[in-house]
Amino acid sequence: MAYTEQRVTSIRKWSDKTFSFTTTRPADFQFENGEFVTLGLRHEGKLIARAYSIVSCNDADYLEFLSIHVPDGPLTSRLVQVREGEGVLINSKATGSLTLKYVQPGRNLYLLATGTGLAPFISLICDPELYQRYEKVVLVHTVRTQVELAYRNEIKALSNARLLYVPTVTREPFETTQRVTDLFISGALFSKLGLPPADPEFDRVMICGNPHMLQEMRAYLEAHGWTMTSHKGVGNFTVEKAFVLHNED
Repeated sequence: MAYTEQRVTSIRKWSDKTFSFTTTRPADFQFENGEFVTLGLRHEGKLIARAYSIVSCNDADYLEFLSIHVPDGPLTSRLVQVREGEGVLINSKATGSLTLKYVQPGRNLYLLATGTGLAPFISLICDPELYQRYEKVVLVHTVRTQVELAYRNEIKALSNARLLYVPTVTREPFETTQRVTDLFISGALFSKLGLPPADPEFDRVMICGNPHMLQEMRAYLEAHGWTMTSHKGVGNFTVEKAFVLHNED
């Protein structure tokens, strides 16, 4: 798989721990909304690369990424120092398990995210095909502090009767302070939105975030009759596991 150097065109700092940036897009680069790509930097002749979900929609002429910043992270500690006009290396192949083909059509689709796990869902909620497959799309994003609610205004601008946005903050006073897992498992999420409890026969779930959240949600869903998409077939929920494997920080 080949890497090409792309130019950083803008940078946006959300908090001390999170930032996003846009880059030029290779002319022949193709991806599906919800996928990730490997990007990186060279340091002392060695490529340091990690998987990053693509925030931007697949019809945009640029690429956008959302990143954490860990002071001693092999990649993020250097990536945060990159400035507009400088280059990053982007792989030629995108992949991932959070695209529309990885979950069955259904009634309501729940997009459950923590932290920078929000990234693939931003590209998905811009996709018109999403709303042809589901009656309602519920995006729940949990962070520790309000400033980490990346893309909050952009999501609010898209929100309507079909797209329901539930931001939650766990370590500051906020309108919703429960974690995404607690909201879903307790049923408080459905009461809050006036929706029927999620049912594996009718509803679908996509999950992206920290490893603990992924494990907790997967265990709960499988214990309650849900089937995860795998090599055996497309199920009623799907999880992005790449970041458990590629997580430097």
